[in-house]
Amino acid sequence: MESIRSYKQLVDVLKTANERKRVVLVCPSDEHSQYVVERCLKEELADFILVVETKFLERAENMCRIAPGHVEIIEVESPEEASAKGVSLIHEGKGDVLMKGLVSTDVILRAVLNKEYGLLPKGRVMSHLTVAETPFYHKLLFFSDVAVIPHPTLDQFDAMVRYDVEICRKLGIMKPRVALIHFTEKVNPKFQHTLDYEELKKRAAEGAYGDVILDGPMDVKSACDLESCKDKGIDTPIAGQADVVIFPNIESGNTFYKTMSLFGKSVNAGILCGTTVPVIITSRADTGLSKYYSLALACKVS
Repeated sequence: MESIRSYKQLVDVLKTANERKRVVLVCPSDEHSQYVVERCLKEELADFILVVETKFLERAENMCRIAPGHVEIIEVESPEEASAKGVSLIHEGKGDVLMKGLVSTDVILRAVLNKEYGLLPKGRVMSHLTVAETPFYHKLLFFSDVAVIPHPTLDQFDAMVRYDVEICRKLGIMKPRVALIHFTEKVNPKFQHTLDYEELKKRAAEGAYGDVILDGPMDVKSACDLESCKDKGIDTPIAGQADVVIFPNIESGNTFYKTMSLFGKSVNAGILCGTTVPVIITSRADTGLSKYYSLALACKVS
């Protein structure tokens, strides 16, 4: 499989797959959800179960008319009921992807993380993966974690690397380059994550992550720009070619995410990893296009 280096390639691959994934969309009552559903139906990318509050039923019925037989509607009375029902449908095998519409992230995550009926198996780490396409980088860039894990432990770093590498391979990137991010390339006991990075490199050398190039600590510019590596005299096999960047904490990751969107003109897609199916938890500030590509990503890796 040729590596996917752009969202256009990603969508083209889905279009030729001749397999529609089933998406459970919770509270599709906003314009962005409507855009995603209508575009996916017209492009024959996915089928939908819309879990919709009664007061928004007419809007959902209008979406049904676009592609009869490819949309099912389930009527509920509240966002809480919609979230629980969405998770239940996944458990029943009726959906491959769970997607958040106009519902509070806290509400839907409460259902996803419910210990009795949720979607996170016991012992698994939940993490958020972002994929960015920007005119200033020559391929898609994957990074974690911008939304879920505040200060990763070694086990959480390990899970983030495993999830991101696995998803890269599902997109045809068979030997991902993973950069472990810090503000300098020096290991310092004052920064626990730099010590954790040393352990991750040891595990990578022992084959824990399969065929992968993993190095760090290094700064983002060195990870993604060859000239910076040369100017600084940094000897790394990443050498400005990073596929994945792992951030030391949520503050740095989230700041990077928003800076890329605003100043880097990137279009960001994102999914939750570690759950039994990909879960799309988008921000209120994300565009309809960002949510569309998030769904395309989730359908490809589910």
